[in-house]
Amino acid sequence: MDILILGGGGREHALAWKIAQSPLCDRLVCAPGNAGIAELADCIALDPETPAQVAAWAKGAGIGLVVVGPEAPLAAGVADAVRAEGIPCFGPSAEAARLESSKTFTKEIADAVGAPTAAWARFEDAAAARAWIETQGAPIVIKADGLAAGKGVVVAETVAQACEAVDDMLGGAFGSAGASVVIEEFMAGEEASLFAISDGTSVTALGVAQDHKRAHDGDEGPNTGGMGAYSPAPVLTPEMEEDAMARIVRPVIAEMARRGTPYQGVLYAGLMLTETGPRLVEFNVRFGDPECQVLMMRLESDLVPLLLACAQGEGLESLPVDWHDEAAATVVIAANGYPGSYARGESIRGIAVAESDPLAVVFHAGTKAAGPEILSNGGRVLNVTARGDTLAEAVARAYRAVARIDWPGGFHRTDIGARELNRKL
Repeated sequence: MDILILGGGGREHALAWKIAQSPLCDRLVCAPGNAGIAELADCIALDPETPAQVAAWAKGAGIGLVVVGPEAPLAAGVADAVRAEGIPCFGPSAEAARLESSKTFTKEIADAVGAPTAAWARFEDAAAARAWIETQGAPIVIKADGLAAGKGVVVAETVAQACEAVDDMLGGAFGSAGASVVIEEFMAGEEASLFAISDGTSVTALGVAQDHKRAHDGDEGPNTGGMGAYSPAPVLTPEMEEDAMARIVRPVIAEMARRGTPYQGVLYAGLMLTETGPRLVEFNVRFGDPECQVLMMRLESDLVPLLLACAQGEGLESLPVDWHDEAAATVVIAANGYPGSYARGESIRGIAVAESDPLAVVFHAGTKAAGPEILSNGGRVLNVTARGDTLAEAVARAYRAVARIDWPGGFHRTDIGARELNRKL
């Protein structure tokens, strides 16, 4: 079948890399794609956030499956438009995508099924929010209710910081995403990511990972979209994983079906591993980026049947999910200045040399081609990913590949996986 992927980042390159390996994939198309994806797929100028345009193009091109990478097209209703044309789509409806596009909705669903999560309150009025913060104290968490490109969360160490965050968000710092705020109890513990896929009724676990959000070594610097990740994440034990599936993921999927908005796609549960067990931090309605990269490196099963079953709304429970025994790690190379302002159009060399290791892949995140040259075209630019028999080996292999890339305008963290590796010392 012909398959269309929507998106143009590292996550979409990893999905394209895995999908292209499937004997079920005839032609692979990506909109808009990037320089790395262009080596695997036909990249086209199609706006993923314009549902009618995507659906019309997919129908006219005879696409058999649409795979949505980012959250914004899902919130805009691209899956609804594609399904209305009779085309299977991997990704939830706009209503089901509210599990990411509305923090309030997520909390309401969690409360409805008794899923363990932080106590919370929602506010549209800054004075009322500040008064409530005064009664709760700090540390405390302030979140813009809507989609804010991963930037609308402040973990405030003091009441003053929390009040400032409220004023910023309700004052328009995140546009309509901050028209209301959700204020949450601070949860102590370590974070981990659990991924599951669903066809609307059946649910299958699809791996665990940990990422590194801060820009610099030692978890210093500003928050980013993610500077690296590894999988599996041993801190999330099989027992904890099953606990989270039983008390959070499966009940939420069942509740969405009960409400008449079945969830079809991947559900990414950000978890806080507390003394009382896993608690829900947030849901994302798409694969994490860069977690997707390490999951795809470890997944041995053909991905396409899993995506298709979710998209068609049946048959997922009969499909096995097999994994390579090895661990995987990815290191993000970002443009100097990220997540602030940064340059574009800088030449990057050495990618082919980095990929001379058969267990290393350089996934492109923010690149474009200019003839034979690869140029930087974003904040997070490359995801250098590798497998190894152990996490230590995967990390070492990824960093050897990083060292082969020649791009003076980029930077990366040097401690991806260090917390887990130090646990073993």
